[in-house]
Amino acid sequence: MSAKIAVVEDNPDNRLLVNTILEDEYEVSEFETGKEAIAGLADDAPDLVLLDISLPEMDGTEVLAWIRQQPALSELPVIALTAHAMAGDREKYLAAGFNDYVTKPIVDEAVLLEAIRRCLSPTN
Repeated sequence: MSAKIAVVEDNPDNRLLVNTILEDEYEVSEFETGKEAIAGLADDAPDLVLLDISLPEMDGTEVLAWIRQQPALSELPVIALTAHAMAGDREKYLAAGFNDYVTKPIVDEAVLLEAIRRCLSPTN
């Protein structure tokens, strides 16, 4: 059985790209906004979340805070998938509670897949 990955991304092109990268290996669900993600994650918890930081209504750090407050989801691996790639951003998002950090645009799909494998690995 393949792992379920929720992709929370407001840009349809980015969602399509991530889905294309993941569809052969994982079961993918997609959410366009933070509020959609919260509703969907509460109903059907994935094994991992790829979470954009800049989202309408609720940004990625707010969605992460909500996830961490839910007893059933608090240990869920969450990877920041973001165009925020300035010096110090990686550390900032990891300190905020993300399990890993991948920058957009995704130019090397191996970086994304490796981050997912690390987060889903039982030794993590």
